[in-house]
Amino acid sequence: MKNTISLPSNFSDYLQIDNADIRFQEAIDVAMKIKDAGVEIYPNMDHAAIFCDPPHLVADGLKQLGYVNGWDARCYPSPVDGCDYINVSAQLSADSPAKKEGWFDYVAVVHPVDKIALEHMLGQGHGNPFIHHLTWGIVAPENRNNDFEYASRVVPFMVNQREIIGKAIGDEPGTLIIALPENVVSNPKLQDELPNWLGDLNEEDYQVESMQGGGFLIQFFVLTGGRIEVALRVNTTQTFNPKSVHKISEDEISAIQGE
Repeated sequence: MKNTISLPSNFSDYLQIDNADIRFQEAIDVAMKIKDAGVEIYPNMDHAAIFCDPPHLVADGLKQLGYVNGWDARCYPSPVDGCDYINVSAQLSADSPAKKEGWFDYVAVVHPVDKIALEHMLGQGHGNPFIHHLTWGIVAPENRNNDFEYASRVVPFMVNQREIIGKAIGDEPGTLIIALPENVVSNPKLQDELPNWLGDLNEEDYQVESMQGGGFLIQFFVLTGGRIEVALRVNTTQTFNPKSVHKISEDEISAIQGE
């Protein structure tokens, strides 16, 4: 297995973020550990989540790189630490030269809605803007079947990856957020099959929902405080799932981050 990962070599040319070096080093450490444990990840990260106010502190540089801000015509309300934030996604095209320079597939630009949220964000001392988390993309099993049959393979696959990664990192992984195509979630067979897919996973350790816009998006955090995440993405048409974002923001993400 190749042990290559790719990080933006020209990051500071476009974004001035004080905690970038710390977060990148954490991402490298996680990548090395999980790859050594047999987890296959893509060289470029799936996404970065960057908190800032105002948004142009991040969006301007992303636009220069070729990202399309708000590409999926959605914003995602994000209740972090009981405060109101809005997450707007930027996408980098697959053929962009910036991809070869190690830039992420997506960036979530997360900004506080009101003064309370702004003061809470600034009060943590991470800087403005700051990288909240970085997300590695897990290489998915090949999809040659219909959606339900594929779900029966990819959900157990991610349950297993979560266990492997938790042991490799030495930290308790976060909730397994499982967003599946609507035709899978509405299939009457799901209720009977799902326990077999989830194995010994406790009920509080997962959430299953339909993926708005279709496709599969299965993700979880791997470091306390939500600093590094992994995600499996197949045939999605938007960066995130609104229900997932609400759950992750409310229960998994905090501006108060540990080490």
